[in-house]
Amino acid sequence: MPEIDTGRPAAIVIGASASGLLVAAALAEFADVTIIERDSLPNGPEPRRGIPQAHHAHLLWTGGVKAFDELLPGVIDQLVARGTRLVRIMGDMVSRAPNEVWFRRFENTPHRNLVCSRPLLDHVLSDRVLHDPRIELRENTTVLGLRGAATIVGGVQVRSGETEKTLHADLVVDASGRGTRAPQWLQALGLPKAETREVDAGVTYATRLFKAPGTTADGFPLVNVQANPANPPGQGGIILPIEDGRWIVTLCGTRGGEPTGDNEQFVKFALGLGDPVIGELIKNAEPIGDVRTSRATANSRRYYEKMKSWPDGFVAVGDAIAGYNPVYGHGLTVAAQCALAVRDVLRTHPLTSSGTAKRMQRAVARPVGAAWNLAVGQDALYPGASDTPPNAVERILARYVDRCVETGAGNPRALGALLDVMSLLKPPSRLFSPDMVRPMLVGPKKPLLLGAPLTEGERNAAS
Repeated sequence: MPEIDTGRPAAIVIGASASGLLVAAALAEFADVTIIERDSLPNGPEPRRGIPQAHHAHLLWTGGVKAFDELLPGVIDQLVARGTRLVRIMGDMVSRAPNEVWFRRFENTPHRNLVCSRPLLDHVLSDRVLHDPRIELRENTTVLGLRGAATIVGGVQVRSGETEKTLHADLVVDASGRGTRAPQWLQALGLPKAETREVDAGVTYATRLFKAPGTTADGFPLVNVQANPANPPGQGGIILPIEDGRWIVTLCGTRGGEPTGDNEQFVKFALGLGDPVIGELIKNAEPIGDVRTSRATANSRRYYEKMKSWPDGFVAVGDAIAGYNPVYGHGLTVAAQCALAVRDVLRTHPLTSSGTAKRMQRAVARPVGAAWNLAVGQDALYPGASDTPPNAVERILARYVDRCVETGAGNPRALGALLDVMSLLKPPSRLFSPDMVRPMLVGPKKPLLLGAPLTEGERNAAS
């Protein structure tokens, strides 16, 4: 911790991921913050060993864009100045929903996806957060466990090189992601095991970077073909145009239909999707590097907020609570909203007061739960995804969401309601509002599209 006693509480954040950086920014209003990171952060927008999924496509939904800018005013402008795009949903997108309905490219919805490479986002974020004098980073340091008891956590045991020591803090925040050791640490303090659930659709991801073909380096739409759970194996893909005239192309497939790491099979797999548009766009593009694959894609959640006993001085956030199938792109948005939830609790309850940590744990469960329900509502439909198959109510709700998608594909007001939920701005009850129900009953203003709504100019630009 900082050498000088400032009279402020001390907080430790485990992990300098996006989640850790964002929650550190939120905590700095109330405490002196030390981020403990087991790796070294790169000096520029380069891949990190601790984020193996960084090469895949990432995006930030509207709810995340707003949360980023509320936590770090102006950071979105900083990202845009470095080549990041704010993509209009659906105006700058060509997207097929899981029920194989193509969205019309309505241009007047207020929603935006932030699109760039993950290394660029992480670099801009770390550069901004670590310039705050209230925040200290300790690199190449591993957290070995929590220090305290079942009722209160007072710090962490760490190792740096050959040296072990205890760091004391008034609050410890676990932002270490999917690889969190918090369940074991909490049980070592005498707490019971938290309720957990896993829904694993068996998705494999394969990603390759391409030089943007033809004249598509600037302003080409994001292209997304989502997998259909009703027609397993589910297969899909996305073209994400990013900074420096590059395309990130990520393909995915569930059990029995997985993509491979074979460079020669990548375009063939894309051409074999339910719609071949992605394959057609990249078949003549110049690849940059080899195919990279990932299989750690299960939806996994720990219901910490349901535990009867919770220690003061400890909170888990982001992927340390729940990890999602990356296809839905909600991880970064949830991380930012968790940080906002922590900040909002601390604005009304002192960090060192008994019960504040439990309030924060319950508060971060709200954005986590919203993204969880969206992901699991689709993935639970795949064969073998869960020991507990969807019940009748869940299947009815899944069919209703399909109707919402179909309605939103042809009606801009219904699309706005759908995107409010998908962007994690509003609760699922928004799907039962008049903006959705009225056009659903009356029928779409326009017929459903028969294919990908790329313009002739866009197709020519990619040739």
